[in-house]
Amino acid sequence: MTTHHIGLDVHCQFTEFAVVTSSGRVTKRGQCPTTIPALVAAIESVKRPRYVAFEEGPMAEWLYRSLLPSANGVTACEPRRNRWIAHDGEKDDPLDAAKVAQLHRGGYLKAVHHPESEQRSMLKGHVSVYHDRVRQRVRTANRISAQFRSHGVVIQEDHFATAAQREGLLRRLPADPLLRKDLKLLWESYDLTALHVAELERSLKQLARKHEPLRRFQEVPGIGPVWAATFYAYVDTPWRFRSKEALWKYLGIGLERRHSGNGPVQLQVPKAANRRLKWMILSAAVSANITKLPTSHANIVTHYPRSASRTNALPPVGMKPISKKSFSEHDLWCNRLASPGRLLARAETRGKRQSSTRFTPGILLDPDRQLQ
Repeated sequence: MTTHHIGLDVHCQFTEFAVVTSSGRVTKRGQCPTTIPALVAAIESVKRPRYVAFEEGPMAEWLYRSLLPSANGVTACEPRRNRWIAHDGEKDDPLDAAKVAQLHRGGYLKAVHHPESEQRSMLKGHVSVYHDRVRQRVRTANRISAQFRSHGVVIQEDHFATAAQREGLLRRLPADPLLRKDLKLLWESYDLTALHVAELERSLKQLARKHEPLRRFQEVPGIGPVWAATFYAYVDTPWRFRSKEALWKYLGIGLERRHSGNGPVQLQVPKAANRRLKWMILSAAVSANITKLPTSHANIVTHYPRSASRTNALPPVGMKPISKKSFSEHDLWCNRLASPGRLLARAETRGKRQSSTRFTPGILLDPDRQLQ
């Protein structure tokens, strides 16, 4: 039976598609509107087994959920991974669709995870809006501080929290109407964004009380409702990761190994990581104040896998307790255990096992067994 690989080059108005067989022969090309009925019709015109691939973009999540029932598999792939191969030689939309199909046939695509549930996708969007508003509030506050510093007045965000503080600050500036107008507009923007942040934060706290996994996440030191919702929304499912080391790299706290020829082995933090999750785990570690943890969590400070053969998968030295926290949060998701201390003890035991044994949530697998 011939397997068909369908590559899509998606645009807002139209989509180019190409069909490649398992032998690498292009059997069909075409163009259709970027609508679900038109795309489904194009996909179903190809015999099964058929697999669909397209590059990650603003419409990827919508396409992934909508096209999944019509194919044996759908892959939204990482564009940065494809660039050096797919951009070689001539380029146009039909060629791009065929190249994506050929890359999928060869197994060279790196899939980008998308939630299959529309409800989970909405939650992820809600969390994303919160972080976007927080970033905008900080950006506006920095812009206000820069305006004052340009006139020799050094302030911080908490220095203009009230109307009285703002009046006092204005008296320290030149009495110029344009400057006053600019600051008034910036403060109005800041107040509106701060209001949005407070409203979204209340919403996330309500969600954290309703969802059991979010309540369990908050048992980990330093994890509050917002960070619990962030981890839950962006990781989506704990079964995505074959090991805790893979989770560390996704969080941006693992290490990647670089080596060539007789040169030295270089270890570095991966650049292609989820920045919001990285900020989440780093901020949680600071908030936990690990030097004052209760005895039940004391081993969060000392945990660090000791096998030198696994150096390329270990987090940096400064992130030892952070990796332990991320692993505990991951395991809390997969196991209904009430005590975070018990989970941390289990993590310590697992860290001492042989490096050839793969860890998966809740179970230990034989080295030769693959996680489906």
